[in-house]
Amino acid sequence: MNWADSVPNLLIGLREGLEAGLVVSILLAAVQKIPRADGGRGSTRPVWLGVLGAIMLAGSFAAVLTYSTNVLSSQGQEAIGGLLSVLAVGLVTWMIFWMRRTARTLSAHIREEVARAALIGAGALTITAFLSVGREGLETTLFLWTAAKASGQTVSPLVGAAIGIVAAVILCWGLYNRAVKLNIGVFFSRTAIALIVIAAGVLSYGLGDLQDAGWLPGQQWIAFDLSARIDPGSWWVSIITGLTELSPKMTVLQVVAWVAYLLVVLWAFLAASPAPKPVVKAAAPVPAPAPASVQAEAPVAASVGSATGGSATGGSATGGSATGGSAGGSRAGGSRANDGGRANDGGRANDGSRANDGGDGSGSGAPEPGRWELLVGRRPWTVAGALIVVPALAAGVAIAALPASAATASTVTVTATTCGKDFTSARTGTQTITVTNSSHKSGEISLVNAGGAIVAEIETLGPATSAPLSATLTAGTYTVKCFMGGAATALTSAPVTVTGSSSAPAGEATGVAVKPVTARDLTPPNDQYQAYAASVLATLAADVTTLQGDLKGAGAWKPAGLATARADWLAAQLQWERVGASYDSFGDLGLKVDGLPAGLAGGVRDPGFTGLHRLEYGLWNGQRASELAPVADQLATDIASVRKNLPSDDLAGDPTNLPIRAHEILEDALRDHLSGIDDQGAGAAFPMTYADLQVTRVVLGELHPLIAARDPQLITAIDAQEAALERALLATDPGLAGGSGGHWLTPAQAPVTDRQDVDSALGNLLESLSSVPDLLEVRPA
Repeated sequence: MNWADSVPNLLIGLREGLEAGLVVSILLAAVQKIPRADGGRGSTRPVWLGVLGAIMLAGSFAAVLTYSTNVLSSQGQEAIGGLLSVLAVGLVTWMIFWMRRTARTLSAHIREEVARAALIGAGALTITAFLSVGREGLETTLFLWTAAKASGQTVSPLVGAAIGIVAAVILCWGLYNRAVKLNIGVFFSRTAIALIVIAAGVLSYGLGDLQDAGWLPGQQWIAFDLSARIDPGSWWVSIITGLTELSPKMTVLQVVAWVAYLLVVLWAFLAASPAPKPVVKAAAPVPAPAPASVQAEAPVAASVGSATGGSATGGSATGGSATGGSAGGSRAGGSRANDGGRANDGGRANDGSRANDGGDGSGSGAPEPGRWELLVGRRPWTVAGALIVVPALAAGVAIAALPASAATASTVTVTATTCGKDFTSARTGTQTITVTNSSHKSGEISLVNAGGAIVAEIETLGPATSAPLSATLTAGTYTVKCFMGGAATALTSAPVTVTGSSSAPAGEATGVAVKPVTARDLTPPNDQYQAYAASVLATLAADVTTLQGDLKGAGAWKPAGLATARADWLAAQLQWERVGASYDSFGDLGLKVDGLPAGLAGGVRDPGFTGLHRLEYGLWNGQRASELAPVADQLATDIASVRKNLPSDDLAGDPTNLPIRAHEILEDALRDHLSGIDDQGAGAAFPMTYADLQVTRVVLGELHPLIAARDPQLITAIDAQEAALERALLATDPGLAGGSGGHWLTPAQAPVTDRQDVDSALGNLLESLSSVPDLLEVRPA
């Protein structure tokens, strides 16, 4: 169990439990003041029945949430989970500000409701308790459900929430019996800050779900991705993720939403001034202690009153107590209201001659009950039974009405030594299997058919977490495979044979089983790529030799010679792009050829700034030929080293990395070229992106048979999107488009519509290319 995931839910359980507990305490204290014919106190049984009904409502809501989302497709689960996460954040935000605004008058408001219910009967008291506590229960259930989904497990969030609720019950008992003193105002204010941070994380996670479901754009607009640099299962990452609900990989929308929510809500919360304290005149000394029946409410009133800085300590007037502020004693010359107390909101005490709103009232100030209210009040056990039984029955009917063919949920457990030992049965149709990782390692979980093809998978399942594995099964034999981090071999479950109709039920899409790719499958395409790259590097070496001659020629810096040097630089730069050196894939040698001055102490003057972009800076910023000639000489040496080390390079020499290259080349173009990061004066973003498109086509051509055998529709989509990007790029070269050579526009010169066309076409293509690495991923042996 990950204790870091328990902390946010512990806070939710503690806050909501304490809020609900204060409500119950005030209800109990107010009910005990209701006079009875025999002279005893009012019965608290109706209150407890209402509380039980509220708990039943929250439990029924949790059951419906769990079962109704399990029957949905993976995309449907993402969509509903995202919507509920956003709703939960809205409710929690409202709760924070509601408590800040109404804490002072909470006791007076509830006493007024109890006074009204007392005229009607015990059934009305039960409904009052049900409505007062039920709201807190529904809010807690929804936020706990979304928090559990965000953390990917259920045990830690539920344990944390249970601890928080138990602690809240103990605190409320202590406050009620004067055994505990707690500044509720300070508690709610300080925990609200932490709750706002947690809610921001849940909001960003919910928006990510909506992006995964296709309801929001920007799934491919990654703000940062640290998953390759940090271990998601490490203790410090688990703590950060558990406390903030942030993940190592987030989209731009998620980051913007997280920052915006924090700034706006924190500012609003900190800037909001607390409600003004009530003006209470000095009280006369209390001549005698209050009766026990009245004192029972004092601790609760004190605890709520302190929420907004009031000085109430349960002080009595001539037998009455205030309900959240300084209690006013009897005035000189006589007492006001029945008990002589004043309510915090400016009205007379609830038991006095005036209602809580400060207006004149008769008796208790409560309106006369209607016929329906009287009927409810005279049937307390009927009301209580309905509040307890109806939510459970409604939940049962809703769950039973779910289509049986939509999904069959089961649980599969992964341990350090076993994989899916409890995977013993399945059926045709859509399945949703909850996989729980009980080991201390992260792993990749796959459901494979008898031919070894992958039907469904979970890319990464962290330790002590759970995730859904959804697939549409036809008749056949299936096995769960677990590739756990650091393990020499994969763990497998016993095979399970599925019988029945091989066709999917009406309305369901049949999942495509993907045959795993091996390193042997990728070796021939990778050999083809190395031969291609070697050929392009040879051309690049010749282009650099030409550039060396330009810089050493007598007329190098005459207008004609300068134009020639710049044109030859562009030819060399485009050849380097056609090699496919994305994301510094050629290591330190690649940085020497194509590195940038960012991060160097001396910037563009730093000796470590070498290669093609160093020449670009000099050629477009008026540096002398004598300064740039040594740079060109060093570039020629570095390119020779790249050619020599090509077969042993980590990326070029490892065939399993070729599918990654198919996506990263153009992703690199978006990151560096079109953003202007690598522009040192030439403004060559469009021709460099076009060269990247050319090498991407080469790599995809080598991988074409493997992709087409697994997803032919993907190949068709990529071909069309490549053509669209090519058209958009060529539109930025009027000379080439007119068939008379080429003169690429810089991004600053190109019309806005042309730049937008390039960005749009590239974004669409990248979204399709992102599927290639997953489709051709080599699983552990």
